[in-house]
Amino acid sequence: MAATKLQTSIRLRATPYKSRVERLGVSDFSIVNHTLLPKGFGDTQQNDYVHLKTHVQLWDVGCQRQVELRGVDAAHLAQLMTPRDLTNGKVGQCFYAPMVDEFGGMLNDPVILKLAEDHFWFSIADSDVLLWAKALAYALKLDVAVVEPDVWPLAVQGPKSEDLLVRVFGEEIREIGFFRFRRLPFKERLLPVARSGYSKQGGFEIYLDDSSLGEALWDACWDAGAGLSLRPGCPNLIERIEGGLVSYGNEMTRENNPLECGMEKYCQLDGSIEFIGLSALQKIQKQGVQQKIRGVIFDGGPCPPCSRPWPLKVNNDEVGKLSSTIWSPRFNANVGLGMVSKMHWSCGTEVTVISEDGLRRSGRVTSLPMSDNS
Repeated sequence: MAATKLQTSIRLRATPYKSRVERLGVSDFSIVNHTLLPKGFGDTQQNDYVHLKTHVQLWDVGCQRQVELRGVDAAHLAQLMTPRDLTNGKVGQCFYAPMVDEFGGMLNDPVILKLAEDHFWFSIADSDVLLWAKALAYALKLDVAVVEPDVWPLAVQGPKSEDLLVRVFGEEIREIGFFRFRRLPFKERLLPVARSGYSKQGGFEIYLDDSSLGEALWDACWDAGAGLSLRPGCPNLIERIEGGLVSYGNEMTRENNPLECGMEKYCQLDGSIEFIGLSALQKIQKQGVQQKIRGVIFDGGPCPPCSRPWPLKVNNDEVGKLSSTIWSPRFNANVGLGMVSKMHWSCGTEVTVISEDGLRRSGRVTSLPMSDNS
């Protein structure tokens, strides 16, 4: 049977790094924020996983589009868009933050960069936050410009990422704290470089604000990887699940709220800040949530990533669904993430996983991130 191909058009945007990932043998793409995201380089998930945890990888994550708020009311609008308290945030700080609608439903879970007191970037997951922000600004008559700037993140992930970027930007890289960024020189520009990224292996994200320099930035990082076993890569599903890194559109959608998604610590619900959805989340908090995201480790032969939710059952009663699954070499078992009902979300609860092929697999609920004692 012929291989399925992705038909691209100008609606599906390429990143400034596309020519470089193609040269290095990208084998798969997905679409995030109407933008190409490399999803593989012909290697197995297992080999990529081992390499990520041991060496260093360069990821084209230009699909993490930025929604820029700039102007007198930028800080006010930023706070209206999230239940996380931003009021005491410092310039140079990054905030992982849930975004909710008027009913408390998740709209996105961006990383917010505070570039100045009147200047913010929302580095978003896969949903159209730009339209939401523009609508709020217009309806509330706020003095703020809301645009998608020419910014294309490039991630360097893995234990050797710091050593690599010291070769590009100098020793100041070592001084950047977790979820902090500094502006560092590259080709006569000052690029925000943050200690962050979509893995648990340590790393950085470079926010390139001039697409014409994409190939030059990639090449500088690639050349700096000599002797460090550098490879091109992408977010690894095994490492993501084990680390409990949730994915908007998979583990959570607008049908879920941040209290179900393990984001309670990012929600200021005492009324001290104003944001869209405050009263809805206060009501949900008072009533208590009936499901939460949990990990599940389960047996059977190595399973593929699921293409639709897999039911979780206890005594033939459905108690949840897995939304992401894969075989884990660390646990020598399958692992998954998904919503589990309140009566069964305790660690160690035995469940039956109904996989896509109809097989029943025995499993147990785990904490997140998953540990060797799970």
